[in-house]
Amino acid sequence: MSSYRFGPDNPAETFVAHAFPEQTIDTGEAVINYAVAGSPDKPALLLIPGQTESWWGYEQAMGLLKQHFQAFAVDLRGQGRSSRTPGRYTIDNFGNDMVRFIHLAIKRPVIVSGLSSGGVITAWLCAYAMPGTIRGAHYEDPPLFSSEVSPSCGQSIRQTIGPIFALMSKYLGDQWSVGDWAGMQKAAKTELPDWLSNLPMPMLSSESEIPQMLKEYDPEWARAFWEGSVYESCDHARMLAKVKCPVMYTHHFRRVDEAQGFLLGAASDLQAKRACELASGAGQQIDYRSFPQMPHSMHGTDPKLFTQLLVEFEANLRSAAR
Repeated sequence: MSSYRFGPDNPAETFVAHAFPEQTIDTGEAVINYAVAGSPDKPALLLIPGQTESWWGYEQAMGLLKQHFQAFAVDLRGQGRSSRTPGRYTIDNFGNDMVRFIHLAIKRPVIVSGLSSGGVITAWLCAYAMPGTIRGAHYEDPPLFSSEVSPSCGQSIRQTIGPIFALMSKYLGDQWSVGDWAGMQKAAKTELPDWLSNLPMPMLSSESEIPQMLKEYDPEWARAFWEGSVYESCDHARMLAKVKCPVMYTHHFRRVDEAQGFLLGAASDLQAKRACELASGAGQQIDYRSFPQMPHSMHGTDPKLFTQLLVEFEANLRSAAR
């Protein structure tokens, strides 16, 4: 069996060059890697990638955003060139990393846009960052409720993408300590439920190379989500009921199989509706936008539309402030 080892301890095998220069900042426990596009006279924008995504997933969008924002795209702890922190992958730690990053690197109130689990971190910032830190937030197709093991609303992570996280954890191992890529691809045919094993995902294809983003990802993230430790101290409903800023929520492709009870997509209509009710009940304006044909990453699929929505959102925030 050939095994692979990726991460900051094996930089030559792991990282590649990108269009925007990278830099780091030490937040205390974690060193956070990031890139910046745009000048400081423009509104500040923090971009938080989804699980398995590094900051450069925003590279195309940043080329457009820099005309309107000073955009900061980060690698979360456990992803990209940022620190690996074994046993410390929780939403509270991710959120507090971003609070410190805003204080140390951005140094002014900011709009936050986060994809997927980055969208849940964005919701955490809306609820728990210091007052005045977050001007407004874009939740880009976040798995609210659906990434919890025992959600108060709708399908759990066990009924969505969770079994793939379990597979990654088993065959890649924390910090790529196992690294059995071929074994994972083979096991996908027998260890995943049918509705997941048929998805066209690179990690499930025996013909595929290891995706660059996955090389830069600590599979302990996958274990933390599958086992539920990532949200152990942060119930989604409680968090959403404490939102303290205006929100734009873009909800992308989703399909619920009522017979088998599984969900394809980040969140069901029921879960999105409940998230909006809770944020609205906290006294905040929430602009819900449905894009049922849009893949999970709008910023990767349609960076022009992504930029347009954020520009409109920022203009609305300025108008409301006046």
